[in-house]
Amino acid sequence: MKITMPILTLSKGGAQRMLAELANAMAQRGHEVTVVMPPQGEIDFPLHTQVLRTKGTDIQEEDLPAGDIILSNFYTLIEMAERASRKGKGKHVRLSLCYEPAFLPYNHVSFPTYNMTSNLIVLSKWQQTLIETIHGIRGEIVPAGVSGEFGNLQLREQEPLQIAAVFRKAEGGFSWHREQDYLLSALLQVRREVPAVQINMISPPGEYHASPQLQEMKRMHNFQLYTPANDTELNYHYNQSHIFVSSSIYDTISLPALEAMKTGAAVVSLYSGGNMDYCRPGANCLLSYRHEGRLAADILRLVRDTELRQSLARAGENEAKLWTWERSGDRLEEVLQSFLRS
Repeated sequence: MKITMPILTLSKGGAQRMLAELANAMAQRGHEVTVVMPPQGEIDFPLHTQVLRTKGTDIQEEDLPAGDIILSNFYTLIEMAERASRKGKGKHVRLSLCYEPAFLPYNHVSFPTYNMTSNLIVLSKWQQTLIETIHGIRGEIVPAGVSGEFGNLQLREQEPLQIAAVFRKAEGGFSWHREQDYLLSALLQVRREVPAVQINMISPPGEYHASPQLQEMKRMHNFQLYTPANDTELNYHYNQSHIFVSSSIYDTISLPALEAMKTGAAVVSLYSGGNMDYCRPGANCLLSYRHEGRLAADILRLVRDTELRQSLARAGENEAKLWTWERSGDRLEEVLQSFLRS
């Protein structure tokens, strides 16, 4: 297949990671993959495909080469991809990495884009149900994966007990669903009750250096800061942590928690929708709804109960090992071929 993927950026982030992994997976299977990206788009992940940079700052239908499949993603690309498809440049398939109307600005613009094509790929059962309920379109599930770079290095020390969480740039309004103020308050409560714990703050380096709020948080609370430049460093920092905390309330998959599971960290999480495809509350993680206000209590439970913490960590690690990009690539190939036959 000739697959064209218009992509705005591949900067650090779970959605961008999935785009890069799936593009590489299709290329590795012998398909001709072309990523079309504006000149300002970043590429922070290894990418083994052809990359075409557009002349302008926006991707236009004339920028897309002719092929078999146009695999779009973000809502601002959908109308353009559909126009290109109608001009014979390939069948348009939407890879929905998130349901944008529920949590991003301009939902009066993003909502109608879900009625433009019925060729839809989603990442989780929750997302599949959500979009089918609202738009009547049942997307095909292509699950996310966890890189082979992530694994248990068996280096955790008994003391100090370390608790990690990812903090993203809050400025701009695109991180409200991560509930970072609530996460911060929970971590501070844990430290007040158990002062010996170490709090590890993990942030993408570019976002940390561009965010006065993150810098002020680090300065005020004296967290241990890690800004991993690659997966090897990120894997090491996951491995230092006994407990990983995920506070997102709206995610199609919530990849960092799954990555942390694979390294052997015990996960405490909020319900975010898509994470129920791998979370088994009480069996491989502790999980609560945001309205319960139980995040700090769940963290403290694992701080104080070593046996439970280790049991959840073992079960989470076993679950995460099932989530491979090989599986994701096989499923994407199958789905795209079925769309071509339909």
